[in-house]
Amino acid sequence: GHFYFEHNRGHHVRVATPEDPASSRFGENFWSFLPRSVIGSVKSAWELEATRMKRLDRPVFHPSNDVLNAWAMSIVLWGALTAIFGWQILPFVAIQAVYGFSLLETVNYLEHYG
Repeated sequence: GHFYFEHNRGHHVRVATPEDPASSRFGENFWSFLPRSVIGSVKSAWELEATRMKRLDRPVFHPSNDVLNAWAMSIVLWGALTAIFGWQILPFVAIQAVYGFSLLETVNYLEHYG
């Protein structure tokens, strides 16, 4: 849920700089890049949104926090899928999520290498 906000407000501003977690470093292999990008992007999105909330004079845990709203939508989706299909769906949804963000990070690695 954080990707949209970090990508537009963070990555597009800092692409190909050391501050951008989604730009792979020269000589960095994919397996070193993956955790740095995933963790760094979540951290960046949270910091960007916290700054936005502060500028609006609102607490970070506020209904207008876009990152929290995106995460809440994911929780609602997973909850609805669990209610409809039972708990047995959860491993498939988790695998799909990991597969999806791994493909996204593969693209980031290739497009922004070096």
